[in-house]
Amino acid sequence: MKTLKDVISLKFKTSESEGVIFHGEGQQGDYITLELKKAKLVLNLNLGSNQLGSIYGHTSVMTGSLLDDHHWHSILIERHGRNINLTLDRHMQHFRTNGEFDYLDLDYEITFGGMPFSGKPSSNSRKNFKGCMESINYNGNNITDLAKRKKLEPSNVGNLSFSCVEPHTVPVFFNATSYLEVSGRPSQDLFSVSFLFRTWNPNGLLVFSNFADDLGNVEIDINEGKVSVHINVTQVKKNRIDISS
Repeated sequence: MKTLKDVISLKFKTSESEGVIFHGEGQQGDYITLELKKAKLVLNLNLGSNQLGSIYGHTSVMTGSLLDDHHWHSILIERHGRNINLTLDRHMQHFRTNGEFDYLDLDYEITFGGMPFSGKPSSNSRKNFKGCMESINYNGNNITDLAKRKKLEPSNVGNLSFSCVEPHTVPVFFNATSYLEVSGRPSQDLFSVSFLFRTWNPNGLLVFSNFADDLGNVEIDINEGKVSVHINVTQVKKNRIDISS
């Protein structure tokens, strides 16, 4: 497929921070890859380079953040030659690709939700997408509908379900004065806690617990955007441990 113009749109939601959303590559070195990296959206595009190295076509653009929040996000990619409009949730970013070529020269196969192992270094380190997609449209073709009606030939559909399973987690919202108190386990000599959190505030107390028998306490907080753990032990010389990350 050799195209001067491309229009690609889809919606996705995921709780994973890494994953290939779609990928296509050609025999002459052209490629287009849209993926999540560290919960940000990254578009890698190459309309062609030459072997002499005087024309270098690789272009990479990053947009968005915290896209692993399991909410729907919409993507629109509009390309006309080297001019690209990348729109994420109605926020548009315009850029021009590097190099001197205008056509995207791909093989007949493009993949959504991952990329096949091609033997190239780029293909073995990337994770497949884990989550939900809908309204996939590639140059006027409704890919979601065609896949559901098994009208895509040839195609390799692996372990797809045409439904979106909601996670079983129950979030809790805290304002500046609320807190949740649960009973401890005084007979246990192990303290273990795990949780996910998200906040715009740079400071705040996350967890606090006193140890039994006045042995001390443990405190986990956010201080200037960093998570800190403070452990106070009353019966040893080095009675305070501070860990920051």
